[in-house]
This record gives sequence, structure tokens and C-alpha cells, in this order.
Amino acid sequence: MDESVGQDPAADDPYRAGFDDAAIGLVVLSADEAAIVAANRVLHDLLGWAPGLLAGRATADLLADRPEGLGDGIQAWRRADGTVLDVRVRRSGRTLVVEAVDADAAAHSEANREALETAGLGEWRWDRATGLLTLSRRAARILGRQPGRSVPWDELKSGLSDPELARLAATVTEACRAGQSYHFDTPVTVAGRTVILRVRGQAVPGRDGEPASMVGVVQDITTRVEARDEILSRDQRLRVATTIAKLGIFEWHMLEDQAIWENEHMYEIFGHAPEDGTIGKNEFLNDILHPDDRAAVRHAISKALREDGILQIGGRIRRKSDGAWRTIDMAGRFERDAPSRLPRRLIGVVADVTDRRIAEERQSLLIRELHHRVKNTLATVQAIVGSTARTASSIEDFYEAFVGRIKSLAHTHAVLTEDTWQTASLANLLLSELKPYAEVSVEGGAEGRISLEGPPIDLPSEIAVPIGMAIHELTTNAAKYGALSNRTGRVAVTWSLEAGGAAGILRFHWRESGGPPVRPPSRQGFGSRLLQRVLITQVQAEVETDYDPEGFSLTMRAPIPPRNDSLNPLA
Repeated sequence: MDESVGQDPAADDPYRAGFDDAAIGLVVLSADEAAIVAANRVLHDLLGWAPGLLAGRATADLLADRPEGLGDGIQAWRRADGTVLDVRVRRSGRTLVVEAVDADAAAHSEANREALETAGLGEWRWDRATGLLTLSRRAARILGRQPGRSVPWDELKSGLSDPELARLAATVTEACRAGQSYHFDTPVTVAGRTVILRVRGQAVPGRDGEPASMVGVVQDITTRVEARDEILSRDQRLRVATTIAKLGIFEWHMLEDQAIWENEHMYEIFGHAPEDGTIGKNEFLNDILHPDDRAAVRHAISKALREDGILQIGGRIRRKSDGAWRTIDMAGRFERDAPSRLPRRLIGVVADVTDRRIAEERQSLLIRELHHRVKNTLATVQAIVGSTARTASSIEDFYEAFVGRIKSLAHTHAVLTEDTWQTASLANLLLSELKPYAEVSVEGGAEGRISLEGPPIDLPSEIAVPIGMAIHELTTNAAKYGALSNRTGRVAVTWSLEAGGAAGILRFHWRESGGPPVRPPSRQGFGSRLLQRVLITQVQAEVETDYDPEGFSLTMRAPIPPRNDSLNPLA
């Protein structure tokens, strides 16, 4: 053994008393760290050795679990009686500082440190006397500072705006006054970019009652805030879209049979006030949904659950506010915690499609009406061509008669299309044909040759076209052969609406006078065929004609068909 081992190396050292009387365990190792050169009284007491007996002992005899050597940190050392003691060791060269530790507390401290690291939290401490912030490695990285260096608060706060500094100062002051912890989120400029920090802290009071220091944690929540803002932005866009589309959003929790209505459109669709609350599945199926639609809706729900697909249903519901039946479309998807488990909830949207369905039905009716009208019009044109050709004596006569009849047909259709609900005024049809033959005085007096008298009657399209053609034929015959063929003849037309049928019966009377003597026709021309065939066949009219020598007359009684409200675009 080296002669120096066992010799007191500090015998002539004036600081020996300080070494022996230190309040913490101290030990000096040999150059090769294999033996103890000196140990103070505290270390002897800590390890259960009598004073002076540790000098010269091998260091390996003291280590219970680390024979490879000594270092910093918590270690297990062997006491004189063989028991093991946990100590914290810090070394400076060949000198070790040794103190007993509570192993459980140390383990908890280490666990807490790891937990803070995992949570992205950095520890900080502010000392009022120095104005410095001591930062952990994580806190230093978060704040863009070098680890291991204290940071003056005046330097750190340069990344905050003046209004933000004032807000934070008020928050901290109020918490310190109440003796409570504080927390806040704040934007800070770090390394040229703005980050959002979440800071939590607690004041440590001094002897004067004022905060001597503060301790806490800091966390960078920039990514979390950005993600939250994006979610809020998407949620806002979704709400705007559903508001424009007038869609209701809902959640149905299956186990509790409770629904959550996410927006005001759900309440509008079902006619509920907020204080009425929402409705669950049982109430929806048994009370709200139309009885005829319940079986189909139940089947659709079962199928979506079985196939894990999108639920799409439609049906009629009775709106609570006014009791009206409304047609809805609903789409949603069931959410499951795991593929093999039952769904927890249904998330979906609802739309009131009543007006759209009515419009679709009206469009379908209008298309069928158009097909029917085109078919009748083509049949009428075909009849005009055939009959005009058979009765015309020349190409010129054929052309004149055919063009006049086609113009009359076109005019009647023009009158119909000008009306929103496809009707034509009987008075207007008569005026358009007879006005060219009326004689109006210079002073604007009454028309002398033409007399029209009757209540306002609008003819539906299905009878307006054939009656308009009949008026044209009556006018043409009067102009060629009857009362309008000279300057003294007159035409008087009267009409009235009699009771009967679904919408009344039109009684129409045409009377000519003052014209050439009338003789019954020797053969049946197109006019006669139209008056008999078209009016009787298409209008189901009763027609009586009288070829009195004093003047021709015609009486017609025709039922007016009822209007289909579905064809009225203003309904």
C-alpha cells in the first residue's frame, strides 16, 4: 500500500477544521480512485463507522451495486453493519460530496421530470433579487435560449407587446394577492416567429410576505392552437354551408335514445321551440313520422346498421308548430368505438324537401299537360289541312283559309302563354277576332256593329283553344257570307256562367242580324265540321245552330273543367 494511504493529507492544512466540521459528507479519493484518502465526521456517521476508520479502505467496499466506479447521481452505498443506504453523490475532481436521500422521493422526482418532458413542459424559476429566470433544458428550447444560462426577465419580455404585458401583469398580480396559482396563454416572438405559450406559475412568498420568487412550467401550444383554430374554422364553414342549404344537423345517442340538435334549422324543420327540447327515435317513429312511412324507415335503419352503410331515408313528419305534414330527407352515418361493437351514435343532416317535391310534381304535371296540348294542337292542324283542302276551290282559297286558321290558333296559344296559369279571357278571344270589323265613332263612342255582353270568364287551356278556333270560324263565316259581309250587319255575342259541373257551365250565344238572307249550307265545310266535331269532342259541348233567314245564330253550353292547383306556379 502507498505510504500516503492512512496519512492525513490535510494535517497541516489550515482548512482541516472546515473539512471535518462540514455539515455534509465529504470524501477524498486516491489518485487511482481505488482507496479513500480522507473522510469527514459526517460521512463516518452516515455510514456507521467510528471516526478515522474510513481512511485507507478500498472504495469498492463501500459500493453495494456499482463496482465499476463512482460518478454523479444516486447510488447504493454499504454501511458498516452491511445494510445498504441510498446516497446522492456529486464529485469535483477526487473530492466527493455525499448526502443521504429518500429513494422514493428521488424516484418520484425523476418520474415527474420525465412526465414533464413527455408533456412538452419546461420548468422555470424566477428570482426577485436577481431578476433572472432559471430555465430547464426544455424551457430553454421552447423560449429559444441556450440551455444552462439564466435569462433576465427584462430581456425575455421584449418578445411581448405592451398591451399583452399589461394583461399578464394584471393576471399575475391578482393571483399573488389571492395567494393562488395563475395560468395564461400568450403570443410571444421567439427567434423571429410568433409562438403561443401556455404558462403556469405560483409565487413563493418571502419573509416580508411579498413574492421572493416564482416557479412554474411553460409549454409551446402553437400547433395545438392552430389545429383548434382550423377545427373551429371548418366548423364555421360547415355551419355556414348548412345554413345556406337550410340543413338541420343532429346527433342521436342510441343507448340513451336522446338526440342533440346542433343548429336552429332542426327546430324549424320539426316546428319546435328550444324550450320544447328534441325528440328521440321512439317518439320520431311512433308519433312524428307518418304511419304509412314508418315501416320503410325502420327497414332503412336496420339495413344501415347491418351493412354499416350510410343511412338515407325520406318520409312525412307532422310539424309541431302548425300540425302541417312536411316531407323530409335524412342522411347519416353510425359511429362505432370498434368494428365489432354496436354503434354509439348516429350523426346526420335533415332537409325539408316539401317545396321541392311539390315543384317536381307540378313539373311532371306540366310536362304531361304540354304533351297533351301538343298532341291536340297537331291533331287540330291536321284537321285544318285536310278540311281546308277538301273545301277550297283553288290554291289561293286554300292558302287564305289555312293561314287565317293557323294565325287564329297561334293567337289563342299566345294569349294562353301570357297568363301565368295558362288561361284565356273569353272576352279577349272575342275582341281579337271581331275588333277589325267594329265601327268606332270619331268621338270614341260605343262600337256599333259588335255587341259583347257577359261576365269575366277565364277559359282553361284545354277548352280555350277549341273555343278560340270556333270564334275564328264564326267570325270568318260572318265576314264572308253573313252579317259582317256588308256595312249594315251586326253581331251580338252574349255569355253567362250557369251552375253545374265542377266549375260551372258556359252558356255562349252568337247572333247575327242585318246581313244578307241566310240559307242553310248545301254541303258541310270546315267551319261546320269544327263547330260540330271540335266543340262536341274536345269541349263536350252541346251545340245548336239556326240558319234563320234574318241571321245565323249559334248556342253552345260547355262545362268548364276544374283547374288543377298543382299546375298553378303561384300556389
